[in-house]
This record gives sequence, structure tokens and C-alpha cells, in this order.
Amino acid sequence: MDFKKLTVFCRVYEYRSFSEAAKQTHLTQPSVSGYIASLEEELGTRLFDRKGRKVKPTQTGNLFYKYARRILSIKEEAENEINLFLGRKKGELKLGGSTIPGQYVLPKFLGKFKSFYPNVKISLRIGDTKHVINMLLQDEIEIGVVGAKIPEAKLNFIPFARDELVLAIPTNYFLEKKEKISLDTLKSLPFILREIGSGTRITIERFLAEKGIDINQMNVIAELGSTEAVRQAVIAGMGVSILSKRALEVELKAGLIKILPLNNISLWRDFYLVYPKQKTLSPFTQAFLDFALEFKEKEK
Repeated sequence: MDFKKLTVFCRVYEYRSFSEAAKQTHLTQPSVSGYIASLEEELGTRLFDRKGRKVKPTQTGNLFYKYARRILSIKEEAENEINLFLGRKKGELKLGGSTIPGQYVLPKFLGKFKSFYPNVKISLRIGDTKHVINMLLQDEIEIGVVGAKIPEAKLNFIPFARDELVLAIPTNYFLEKKEKISLDTLKSLPFILREIGSGTRITIERFLAEKGIDINQMNVIAELGSTEAVRQAVIAGMGVSILSKRALEVELKAGLIKILPLNNISLWRDFYLVYPKQKTLSPFTQAFLDFALEFKEKEK
């Protein structure tokens, strides 16, 4: 059983797609199919059920994925250790970022990290907070930066950066003449939410709960799967939303969106570095964590 087969299998499993796995591994789709067929023959069982374009792991595939990820993780850790020992400073940093820190915080920070470790290959995967947590638990990445802390005994959460959430409204909305919005007024407005699992949504739900408001009491007109979708919906006049101020810089400068303060309320949250408790981090992941913590101290 070679590593290439395991890598291809993991990509098919993670993306539920032979064509996407082919893109990720720089192979043709027939080659990906060939690797999977060879692995299935070697194991003596089917790993995926294929119905047209749909790919679904079998129970055996679900079981095998945990071990395939573990094997590849150990291989990568060994390669990184050897490169460091030989003074090559080469290796791969595999991390995940939830939407806001992944798009607006990590790129700039990774540029600084890359200047100290120019030969390190950086693989950054973006998803909502729940998805990043799942990638960590399945050994797809070693460290992440997320927009909310959730109960998970197997993971460490360390505050990394601060983020302000603001009420975003369309520029032609009738509320633009008001100076501040009360929570009672907010409950009556057409409100656009991020999807379940988003760090922004988790923060909003916790904030409302502290004020004695259940999310079901809000006038929610839509739940959208990305910050970009919510932002475009606000621009189009569909409703209002609470979003990271970082994600609105361009729209605010262009006059496409306005923000209004909530009455006597400021809404801040932490972004968290998150990584497994019981796992020894690879050298470059540990270097990234140390670098991030030092950066955090300097930014205070």
C-alpha cells in the first residue's frame, strides 16, 4: 500500500468527488479512479459507492479514512523532522481558517511567517468554524484559526486576535437616519443569518442569549452559507445583518453598505488558535504556533 494511493483516497473522501480529487492531486480523473480501484482490490472491499456523479463512502471507507489520515500524518511529521534535523527547513504547514480569520487575518500573517520559513509549503483550507474543527479531529489539518470557541475536550483554544461585529444595513434603508438601534428594534428588522456552524452565527446567538433573546425571536428572512452571500444580500436591500467589520471595509469605502451602532452595546469576539491536546505538533506547526503567540503579544 503506497502513500500515493492513500493521498488520492483521502482527497476523494474529503471532497466526495473524483473530479475534484483529480484537481487537488494534479492527476487525471481516470488516474484517480485507477488508484481507488487498485486500493479496493488490495483491501478486498469497496471504499466508495458511485451513483452517477455522486460519491459516498461505504462503512469500510469511513473506517479506513481514519487510519489513512493517521498514516499520512505520521509520514509528513517524519519528513518535517528529518528536514529540520538536516538543516533544510523544508516541509508543509497544513492549517485551516474559518471564513473571517481565514480570509482577512491569516493571509497577511502567513506572509510574515513565510519570510522566516521561505521553504515551507503552506496549505490553508477555508470553511466555517464547525468544518475547521472537524478537519482537526479527522487529522486533515494540524492547527486552525476559528471565530468561536466551542465545547470540544480534545482541543486547545487560545485567543489570537480580536474582531468587532457591527450591524450592516443597506445604504437606502430607512434606518440610516437613526443614530442607534435598540435590541427591540433589531428584533423587528428583516435579519440575514450565517449558516449553522459559522463562528459569526455562534457569536450572535450567544450575544442574544445573554440579552434574553432566542434566535427564533428574530425576524430571520434568510440563512446564507457565506459572508460574501450575506454581504451581497445586504447590498441588494434584502435585509440587515451582523457581520465582522473586517469583511466590510471595501463596501463601506464604496458607500455600498452602512453600519449603525446598537444602543449601549459593542459586540467583540476573539479569534482562536485551535489544535489537538494529545498530539505532538510537527516542527513547522509548532513553529507557526510559537510565531502566532509572539505576534499576538506584539499586537497588544
